[in-house]
Amino acid sequence: MSETAERRRELGAFLRSRRARITPVQAGLPSTGRRRTPGLRREELALLAGMSATWYTYLEQGREIRASDQVLDALATALRL
Repeated sequence: MSETAERRRELGAFLRSRRARITPVQAGLPSTGRRRTPGLRREELALLAGMSATWYTYLEQGREIRASDQVLDALATALRL
């Protein structure tokens, strides 16, 4: 595995772990009741960060896309980093 692919995989794992730590209520979203996994859904985080859910999913999956500084800042803000 190349160094770049490894870094993309690590970024995806980091994003998943941080997304799991924030509840919808903490993010200012309505509680929807029972969830299969803890924390925000991908779609909810994408909404908070102002990007498409598909694009965020690709980023979390470690696909070969490039995130701009603005996208990373928006994610950091949404994840409260």
